[in-house]
Amino acid sequence: MNWGILIPIAAVTVGPICWAFTTWVRARHGYPLENRKGGMAAGTGAAEIERQNQLLIAENDQLHGKMARLEERLSVLERIATDPAERTAREIDALR
Repeated sequence: MNWGILIPIAAVTVGPICWAFTTWVRARHGYPLENRKGGMAAGTGAAEIERQNQLLIAENDQLHGKMARLEERLSVLERIATDPAERTAREIDALR
């Protein structure tokens, strides 16, 4: 077998195969795609990425607020569960 011809063929084909594979992985996982010159491909503009980023920031803030409220409620429930029964009864009577 003549290995001399396989080396240039492998050198020419390995690059495009690797590029196609990385593009497939990026598309599958939602990363922005790049064109051959390193810029953003059509349909994956910076404005769309910025909009998605702002939506994620807003959702993150909302979830942090919910988490803080749940932690506060959990601390009240823990205090009620661990306090003696007579102290809890006094506090309930004081509220009436």
